[in-house]
Amino acid sequence: MILYPAIDLKDGQCVRLLKGAMDAATVFNDDPAAQARAFADAGCEWLHLVDLNGAFAGTPVNAAPVESILAAVGVPCQLGGGIRDMATIETWLGKGLARVILGTVAVEKPDLVREAARAFPGQVAVGLDARHGRVATRGWAEETDMTVTDLARSFEDAGVAAIIYTDIDRDGAMQGPNVAATAALAHAVDIPVIASGGVSSLGDLLALRDCGAPLDGAISGRALYDGALDLREALAALAEG
Repeated sequence: MILYPAIDLKDGQCVRLLKGAMDAATVFNDDPAAQARAFADAGCEWLHLVDLNGAFAGTPVNAAPVESILAAVGVPCQLGGGIRDMATIETWLGKGLARVILGTVAVEKPDLVREAARAFPGQVAVGLDARHGRVATRGWAEETDMTVTDLARSFEDAGVAAIIYTDIDRDGAMQGPNVAATAALAHAVDIPVIASGGVSSLGDLLALRDCGAPLDGAISGRALYDGALDLREALAALAEG
């Protein structure tokens, strides 16, 4: 299982939100490229990037720090937030991103997800963010009536590389991931599932690894910045497992 350190970008800085609230942001580093290098130097295999401003604006906002990260590290990076048309997808992949994450458009323009997955095999993931099992869009500001499982299943034949599943109420709260819901989703679909939200300790990470579902990875942010989860130790534990 791959551990994805998260770099969430707001106004050009590395931040973490509490339960998706933009007014509850904690700044952890004002140099995203330096933060990316630190994670890469610790041995991570991937980086998970989010343009938080872009998620609300519907178009890329933190392009400059993302580009600085891509220039600073050699590890593959995936990015979500504000990616809602084919031109933006093509632009980001052309700049060196390994994978784009489509969230809002997975609900509003599912055909775009299918088109992009066909055009860029292995480079398009779907981000499913949920409260109480229901998908939320547009920076988590709007909730839908669609369940995570139903939406995930609708992309079974689309060729998407992964599903990033975030339990919004756990995100940044340091309360542990929703292991049961994540495992249930991974059992329900054949698409690789990456867990996000609430991974606050090595125990949480190992609980996901050992949940009995074939999880592809887990994303952690605040715990790595706070020091509650040591990246080198976590990577070593996952390698041993």
